[in-house]
Amino acid sequence: MPIRNRMVALIVSVGLLLLIIELVRRRKLREEYSWLWLLTVSTILLLTVWFDLLKWITSLIGAMIPSSTIFMLAFLFLIFISLHFSVVISKLTNRNIELAQRYALLELELNDLKERFLSSKEEGKVNRKGIS
Repeated sequence: MPIRNRMVALIVSVGLLLLIIELVRRRKLREEYSWLWLLTVSTILLLTVWFDLLKWITSLIGAMIPSSTIFMLAFLFLIFISLHFSVVISKLTNRNIELAQRYALLELELNDLKERFLSSKEEGKVNRKGIS
């Protein structure tokens, strides 16, 4: 790999690593979601520094040129991130359904308490009128 390409890849990967760390530090990216991004940046850094590893992976998977391997790795990353977000969305959907059901039960209980309160208040007025 030409030194110019290696330097650009190194600068981009270090910048991305710093960005991920900063997003986690500012609580804009949760730690549980940052692991896949950190793994990706680490892989980019490793392949940038150790280009022979990329060549070895390329020959291992039967690709012709290292850029094909990079595209395959990028495709795998997109698959894993989609799967990860699908799991998160599924959990949130189930939680949302549970919260909606709890809210409906609380609303029903509140309306029942309001009816009891109003009916007991009206009975108190009737009893007071009947006594005097």
